[in-house]
Amino acid sequence: MVARKQVEDAVQKALDAGKGRKKFSQSVDLAINFREVDFKKPENRLNVDVNLPFPPRQSKVAVFADGQLALEAKNAGADIVVTGLEIAGLASDAAKRDLVLSSAVLSSPQLIAQVGKTLGQALSAKGKTPKPILPNANLKELISRTRSSVTVKSKGKYLPTVNCLVGKETQTPEQISDNIILVLDAVIRKIPETNIASAYVKLTMGPAFKLM
Repeated sequence: MVARKQVEDAVQKALDAGKGRKKFSQSVDLAINFREVDFKKPENRLNVDVNLPFPPRQSKVAVFADGQLALEAKNAGADIVVTGLEIAGLASDAAKRDLVLSSAVLSSPQLIAQVGKTLGQALSAKGKTPKPILPNANLKELISRTRSSVTVKSKGKYLPTVNCLVGKETQTPEQISDNIILVLDAVIRKIPETNIASAYVKLTMGPAFKLM
């Protein structure tokens, strides 16, 4: 595993290189490159959710549920709750559909197939998959974790690289480093470190700096 000081040094360089480049607050992105991993094989593909200790932004959360679960989702602070009877109507309600597509999506097991049939292609284009709400799940905690999570996922033509958001330039190097280390640890639990060729950190408009 890469040493913390090495991560902090690379993050500091990225932040210094990006200073004054843009008037908006730039994102801090992590890129991980792999070797000798065939992502065309389903068993090798990455799809890992990482709950960041210092999330750079709070994701919106959409919940598909009926009855008591729908009520619990509203009370737990979901940004939008869609019932089974409302799913088909998303095709003609652009505002509600756009809100769902810009959110992390949770669904009761009973509605996942219906969500996939109606929104599967649109969600897939954004690299998103509805995540099931398990029986007896604490919905408030689940929504809170989902807001703070990033997904590290193989995309497109399954090229040997993944990218994810790990911070904003307004955060401290220590906070960003904590996020990066957690993401790397989650990836290494799925794919051995020996199969990681390199990892880089960069600001949106800045140069990349090597972590490992």
